Amino acid sequence: MDNNDIFKKLRVALQLRNDEIVAICKLVNFTITESELTAIFRSVDHPKYKACGDQLLRNFLNGLIIHKRGVMEKKDKE
Repeated sequence: MDNNDIFKKLRVALQLRNDEIVAICKLVNFTITESELTAIFRSVDHPKYKACGDQLLRNFLNGLIIHKRGVMEKKDKE
């Protein structure tokens, strides 16, 4: 299972649209366009298929944490 498969399964499981994924990535200052996402979600044998890199998946997951939980509050030192 590669990054594209993981990304596709997360999108389906969380019922996310491409515009929502773009917004989630923006939460961690990572820019991706909807057309790039379309290329990532294509079939492997499609001519415009694009492999999902580790950086994209990592930033999406970090943005998803912020999207679901909110921004982590800073702890005060005693």
